Formats: sequence, structure tokens, C-alpha cells
Amino acid sequence: MAMFIRVKRKKTTYFLHCEPSDTTLEIKSKLQVLTDQDVDAQRLILVSNQLVLEDARTLAEQRVDNDAVVALTFKKDSGEWEDIDIEKPDDRTGAADLEGS
Repeated sequence: MAMFIRVKRKKTTYFLHCEPSDTTLEIKSKLQVLTDQDVDAQRLILVSNQLVLEDARTLAEQRVDNDAVVALTFKKDSGEWEDIDIEKPDDRTGAADLEGS
């Protein structure tokens, strides 16, 4: 059964088509093409429960559901991982413009 996940980092969201049987490493390989970051320099975290996804385990084994939001962090030069950084959309456009009408 096909599914998709939303992988977020800063202001960027990647919509990835995947299968529950895909491993985290396979997802990282897809992201490597998009981000130009080696799979070893990527960490994926399921936002709903802060679970760091393990490379060898499948999405189904780690309870990653369809339309799940997954945070992407990169390894810093120091060897430490970045903190999760997902920016919300800018609320200043749209609704505020309607008030003046």
C-alpha cells in the first residue's frame, strides 16, 4: 500500500512517496538526491513522538503512518546533530489582507 511522508527542515518540505516496507535508509537515499547530503549525515525524527528513525528498520516497524511529519536534521562539522528546526508558514499574508476589504 503506497503512502507518503512529509519530511521537513527549516522552510522546506519534501513530499516523499514510499511504501511501509521501505527502510529509513531507503528514505535517506531519496533525500540524498534532493539535499546533496550523504545518508550518514542525515537524521530523521518522527515529529509526533520524537522517535529517531533507525536506518535498518522499516517505516511500518517504527509506526510511521501515511502523511506522517518527519523532521530532517544534518550532522554538524563538530559531529553533533542539528536541533529540529521547522519553521511555520508566515501568517502575515492572506488573512490579514482580507480584514481591510
